[in-house]
Amino acid sequence: MFVGLITAAALAFPAPAYADPEEDEVSLEELNERADTLEDEYDSELPQYTSAKEAAEKAQEELDEINAQLKDARESVSQLAATQYKGTGLDPAMEVVLSGSPEDMLDDAAALSQVSHNNGARVTSLTNLQDEAERASQKADGKLEEAQELIDDLEEQRDEVKEKIERYEEEQVPEAPEDDGGGGDGDGTVPDSARGPGFDGVTPRMAAIRDEIIGRFGAPYPVGCLRPGDPGEHGSGRACDFMMSSGGAMPSAENQRLGTQIAEYAKNNADRLGVMYVIWEQRIWDSRNPGAGWKPMEDRGSITANHYDHPHVSSY
Repeated sequence: MFVGLITAAALAFPAPAYADPEEDEVSLEELNERADTLEDEYDSELPQYTSAKEAAEKAQEELDEINAQLKDARESVSQLAATQYKGTGLDPAMEVVLSGSPEDMLDDAAALSQVSHNNGARVTSLTNLQDEAERASQKADGKLEEAQELIDDLEEQRDEVKEKIERYEEEQVPEAPEDDGGGGDGDGTVPDSARGPGFDGVTPRMAAIRDEIIGRFGAPYPVGCLRPGDPGEHGSGRACDFMMSSGGAMPSAENQRLGTQIAEYAKNNADRLGVMYVIWEQRIWDSRNPGAGWKPMEDRGSITANHYDHPHVSSY
């Protein structure tokens, strides 16, 4: 009998219950505070954490939305169950049928089927939403855990990072490479065509990194560096974007390979050059957490924002 289905469904899905947080569990707000402290100490951004934070926030928003839908669905099914107890104890659809004459019962059978079908859809929706909410909750917990693990790792590396910062400040510019500068299609020079916005506004270290990369690999499009007012390394002259296309278009296959070569070169020579992090094709490698390797980043919505048209290199 559909009555049993409605009542069971209403009782089977209690309001969402949230477990008490474990003692070692932290909130995103706490992680943000710890990240802010690290950024102050390093005088630089933590884009790897920013991406992890965005993923955690997005997962929580999805969970909140599903829980709101689940609440509405639960109330709808509960109202059906309450109606049958306030009436004769029968399914409202059955009450409609039995209130008429036996002759009318066959004519009402179609209406009964439709009402029961509609009510069944409500219960099915509630069941599906409950499962979806469970998956969304696990995803949100997982994203928060990833953000916490990242902050834990960065804090463990704090002393080593501070030593690097001191060394690079004393050194000012990186040591020259031991080889002859081969391995790319560049001729060792920096052509005027490579000079993009803010080209001359960088620190001595970033200028040396920029020129070494251009000299080794060339620059198919202008290289942009200093951006006054930018809150990150572009604003302090410690970052450059090595463009592989223009107008927000995807690079050609040849320039995509070139971008990969530049990103890998900056990564593989990070300690000598003083490279802090590299972003390329929606992935980041950060020398402050080198064991993590290349990590995926959240979708920022465009080819340029996701760094598919340029490797970004930031220096200490």
